[in-house]
Amino acid sequence: MATPQLSAIALLLTMLAVQADELPPPAYQLAAHDADIPSTVLFAIVLQESGIRVRGRLLPWPWTLNIAGTPYRFATHQAACHALLQALTRHDAKRVDVGLGQTNLGYLGQRFSSPCDALDPYRNLAVTAALLQEHHAATGDWVLAAGRYHRPAGGTPAARYRAGFSRQLERLQVSFKQGTPP
Repeated sequence: MATPQLSAIALLLTMLAVQADELPPPAYQLAAHDADIPSTVLFAIVLQESGIRVRGRLLPWPWTLNIAGTPYRFATHQAACHALLQALTRHDAKRVDVGLGQTNLGYLGQRFSSPCDALDPYRNLAVTAALLQEHHAATGDWVLAAGRYHRPAGGTPAARYRAGFSRQLERLQVSFKQGTPP
């Protein structure tokens, strides 16, 4: 779904994400601070959930939807909101994941004032961070919390997710220690 508009926005997101003086970028640090979780954990989850390769870098994409197992990325909040509302008329909300943290609207929609509120990057980050904190409180371990974030019931899907999250977190920690963008 790459369009010229999507490419221009991708370039802007690249510049914002990788030229920030602080890594993870400030929005992630703030949401993580407010939820009392490590910002690298939040950033790793978001990259895992909505990451897209842009000019050789993996960046989170705020207007990402996963509808019935198929991912979609949109150039604007408005376009994503329109597609989201259409999807909710055709699919059970439990088959729709939204935004940076790919929050499932069927199970967690009550955390937003409306379905399209889940596409607000700051609100989605706040909910994602809060969920991670809740799962960490139950497990005492960030990797286990990430697995529960992806699939609270556990099993093989959660184990695969934990492995991917662990690789992502390790890559970020190395990048941040070296002061280079991921």
